[in-house]
Amino acid sequence: MENPGSSIISAFGAGSGVNFIQLADQLSDATFAFQRSSLETRNQGLEARISSASLLRNALTQLSSALGDRVRNGELSPRANVANPAVVDVTTTSGVVPRGSYSLEVSQLADSQLLISQPYASGDDLVGEGSLRIRFGEMAGASFTEDTGQDALDIAVDATDTVETLAAKISAASEGSLQAYVAQGTGGAQLVIKGSDGATNGFVIEATSTAPTPSATPGDLTYLAWQPTTDAGQLRQSAADALYTLDTVQYASNSNTVTGLPEGLSFDLKGTNVGAPTTISFSNDTSAITDVMNDFLVALNDLAALLAEEATPLGGALGNDPAARELRRDLARLTSEIVMPSAGPGEPSTLADLGLKTTREGRFELDTERLNETLAASPQAAAAMFTTGPFGLFATIDRLTRDNTTRSDPGSLSGSVLRYEAQVERNSEKLDRIAEQQENLRERLTRDLVAAERRISASQSTLSFLEQQIEAWNGSN
Repeated sequence: MENPGSSIISAFGAGSGVNFIQLADQLSDATFAFQRSSLETRNQGLEARISSASLLRNALTQLSSALGDRVRNGELSPRANVANPAVVDVTTTSGVVPRGSYSLEVSQLADSQLLISQPYASGDDLVGEGSLRIRFGEMAGASFTEDTGQDALDIAVDATDTVETLAAKISAASEGSLQAYVAQGTGGAQLVIKGSDGATNGFVIEATSTAPTPSATPGDLTYLAWQPTTDAGQLRQSAADALYTLDTVQYASNSNTVTGLPEGLSFDLKGTNVGAPTTISFSNDTSAITDVMNDFLVALNDLAALLAEEATPLGGALGNDPAARELRRDLARLTSEIVMPSAGPGEPSTLADLGLKTTREGRFELDTERLNETLAASPQAAAAMFTTGPFGLFATIDRLTRDNTTRSDPGSLSGSVLRYEAQVERNSEKLDRIAEQQENLRERLTRDLVAAERRISASQSTLSFLEQQIEAWNGSN
């Protein structure tokens, strides 16, 4: 920044010849240069630590997340073997390892009530003004017992309603519990109403017509009324529960999808097998466990390599970071940590039992021979280590991740990131104050030096005048 007055003075050959504005800038900059450089260098180091700690934290989180996905997707769960696969599909609950075998006999599948109305000439035919009331319950021959736990449907029918519009009203009013549509078959247009699976989801239709003399013919709403006592072939399928026995214990379900069974089993019933029970047994997919261990080994070594690079004592951004040291200790004791405290004698209880071991250089290796021995001797116990329960491989890595990334723990990686960020913020505030102090000093120096320049310029003018007078005096003599 150049002072205009100083430039004018210099242009006319006056002044000291010194650029006082530039001098003020240089003096103020030099005064605070060391403090500013020191803080900027410190912030660069802190930013590097933040980056390194964040990299380690993210790598650890990604390892835990990827392992959790592998465990939760069911590929490591015991495989269900059904002797007669036409009867049932079996799934298991993540975190539960079924054992042994089961006998299943299905005598009846769950079904829904299917009601077909008497025919109309067209779906555009008017059905008649009035109201429909549909009540839900259980049929037993010609009798009907209402299920008071289900609200009845009351549907207002306008004089302009057709078979088509009434079907839409029924579906909408039931919110999915009933499916209604018009079928245009060889016998004409018929209203088809299908309920939900389960014996208590049967239904009757009560119609109230506004006609002075209801005729129960097309165009009068009572034509659509239905009761089991007056059925004339409209009922094509009755609502029913699924009935089956599991190890001879009788069960009933209002759906063919059955959950909440022993040992976390779920059934999708597909067919009946009366008098011919089928067997359900389980086997562990040892190859899937081996695949997961190999993938886990690669990811674990990637994490260990990153930790070694970022936290090396000489030159590493996190060489003196306590969280990095704690993570190194956690990884060092990972193979020997008890991850299955309830394991029985001879059953695997550590990751070393799954073949995981560490080298002298701090890397991980997989002892496939030991892994195969464990899978052969204790296949079920080994499979139990690959669940989402409170113990096992995933629980161990998840706990390690949470311990090393919890923001509230100052000794974790997240705690280090927060601490370094706070230091960067404090240093940035100091830099702002230094910039303000430097600007104040520059302005003060500029004022003082420009004032000095003016005084020097005035002195030079006086000296020049005196010199001229002296020369004039000397000339006259």
